[in-house]
Amino acid sequence: MKLTRTLLALAVLVGLSGCETIGEWFDDEDYDPTAPVELTDINETVVLDKRWSRSVGNGQGDGLYRLNPLLADGVIYAVSEEGELAAFDADSGKLRWENELEIPISGGVGKYRDSLLLGGADGLVMRLSAEDGSEIWRQPVTGEVLAAPQSNGQVVVAQAYDGKLMAFDYETGDKLWTFSNDVPVLTLRGTSTPIIYNDFVIAGFADGKVIAVSLDSGSVVWEARVAIAQGRSEIERIVDIDGTMAVQGAELYVASYQGRIVALEMRAGRKLWQRNVSAVSGVSVGFGNVYVADEDGTVSAFLRNGQSIRWQNIELGYRELSRPTPIGSYVAVVDFEGYLHLLSQVDGVIVGRDRPDSDGARADMIAKGNILYVYGNSGELIAYDIEVKN
Repeated sequence: MKLTRTLLALAVLVGLSGCETIGEWFDDEDYDPTAPVELTDINETVVLDKRWSRSVGNGQGDGLYRLNPLLADGVIYAVSEEGELAAFDADSGKLRWENELEIPISGGVGKYRDSLLLGGADGLVMRLSAEDGSEIWRQPVTGEVLAAPQSNGQVVVAQAYDGKLMAFDYETGDKLWTFSNDVPVLTLRGTSTPIIYNDFVIAGFADGKVIAVSLDSGSVVWEARVAIAQGRSEIERIVDIDGTMAVQGAELYVASYQGRIVALEMRAGRKLWQRNVSAVSGVSVGFGNVYVADEDGTVSAFLRNGQSIRWQNIELGYRELSRPTPIGSYVAVVDFEGYLHLLSQVDGVIVGRDRPDSDGARADMIAKGNILYVYGNSGELIAYDIEVKN
């Protein structure tokens, strides 16, 4: 580990030796321990070379949405909050088609074979053609759908903000069942994307639980608690699972706010290991590691077996990082000011940087080979080539 919290604390103590009070260094009224860390110069050994850039409406809009794009069969699909849906050639950025849906979208893009799946801010689920974006069916739901619906070709599953998980017939859109989970008094704005596995769907909820539900009946198959609400105030008791869950083989990796990162065996929900973490942007897997960005800006690489931490980077403190995205030998994160940082998967050192969108980029990035796709909050969809600097 290149730099640890202990070493940083010792450095501060050494720097303060001979001083009577910390107040001589910080004015109590001005000092904020959660203020974003200022960026420093890096030794850039990797270049983020912009391959192409395209605009998709108003991007994430003003609703704090996380409208994740989707890459499938050489085409990247993206949708804006105001309802502009577009398909681009992933290699060249050439527009394949676009469709103005004229409804607010809140749930990103899901796909099964020749169909796209979307969730609406006004409480609806849509199935559309992946060939031209034309609508096949839409159905109302009980609230905002804040993550992309998913399907296995028989059932479409969507999760609403009110704690309900709903299933619809893939062909007709008819509602099949509804599973309800209690929602705490105070929650974060978001839901994780459901994952269909074998004959059940796995979803994370605002009470810190991961629940597997039968696709046939909507009954509970298993449930696992990732976090336990603690504290006196409702704010202290927030334990939402909002970020993207990661799958590797038969293992599921999940992180919660003010809780833990947990590895679960997917068939029965058995807990394999856990570590204390507070994260909202999600988890990813690569290079034998499990990556997560803590709310305090620490990027951690846990060994997949959970036995130890391979490295941590604390240079991006409180910069509201996106979900870490492995690409080649690197891990990419974007901060609240729109700076894209490339970290080495070996030791966590920052080796490259660019600024794709000054408004930030909440949506999950996509990696394919050495190309990284970033969908900025303001609506710019950018493809980068990752190249070692000569």
